[in-house]
Formats: sequence, C-alpha cells, structure tokens
Amino acid sequence: MIQQGTGTRSHDAPVPRRDRPWRLFAQPIRVATPRDSVSLRNEAGFTLIELLVVIIVLGLLVGLVGPRLFGRVGQSKQAAARAQIELLGAGLDGYRLDVGKYPDGAQGLDALQRNPNVPNWNGPYLKKEVPKDPWGNPYRYRCCPGQHGEYDLWSEGGDGAPGGEGENADVTSWSQR
Repeated sequence: MIQQGTGTRSHDAPVPRRDRPWRLFAQPIRVATPRDSVSLRNEAGFTLIELLVVIIVLGLLVGLVGPRLFGRVGQSKQAAARAQIELLGAGLDGYRLDVGKYPDGAQGLDALQRNPNVPNWNGPYLKKEVPKDPWGNPYRYRCCPGQHGEYDLWSEGGDGAPGGEGENADVTSWSQR
C-alpha cells in the first residue's frame, strides 16, 4: 500500500518522486567480485559440451529418419497414381456401358469429360477434369484394343519415360486388374 506524501511503499524501497526523475537511475554501482563469478558459473546456461551433444543427437535423428520420410513421398505418389487410374478406369467403364465401346485413342480420356459426338453419351463420367498424374504428366491411354486388355491406361512415373524403378516406375492399369 502506498502512503500518501511520503513517496514510499510500506513493504519495499522508496519510490522516487516524479519531480526528480534522475532518481530512477541513481542506483548504487556494485562491483563484481571473484566470489560473484563463481556463483554465476554454477548457474549460467549450457556448456559447450552439452550443446555439441544436442547437435550430434539432432544430426543423427535427421540422418536416420529423414531418408525414410522422403522415401514415403515417392510411395505416396505411386499410391495416388494407382487410385487415379482406378478412378479413370471406372469412368471408362461407365462410358462403355452407355456408348457400347471404350473411347478410341483419338478421343482419349477427354471423352470422359466432353461429348465426342457419339450416340448415347451420358457423361461426364468424371466429377472433375481428367487429372494429371502426381508428377504433373498426362496419363497415357491406348485403346481398342490395348496391348494388355481392352484398354491400357498408365503413368510413366516420376521420370516421364517408359520403365524405371522406384518412384520412376510406371503405374499401369493392367498390373492392377
């Protein structure tokens, strides 16, 4: 509680009066002694060794876990391509049920979204535009007949070229049937 007129609080040091602002900075200067530095050494932060240990542990974690996480990105793109090929295959099957045949190679997958002026077309057979594969390339379509079935539908993987391994491996409709 502040006592009026005295400039002091009942429980601690005097409060400087407003008419003498230089009193705020008029604190006694305290000289550090060797005894003070010993007590600070016992209380101050982390040692260099502790910091190095933490950095080494973090480096090991990044080195061990990082490649596993990045490897899963390629696997998830492969899984997304398989799911999209299944979706496109369902659209092609719907087209065939209405029209009586799959779209030919010239019509391509666009026939699932836009009427290619064929009788009994009752599309669109996809809710959205024909997607690109997870690597940004168009899906490949060959029909009537395909080399592996009534139609062939595939993505050429991350490298955009036939064949490949890992993330660059082709994702095909015939390996899913």
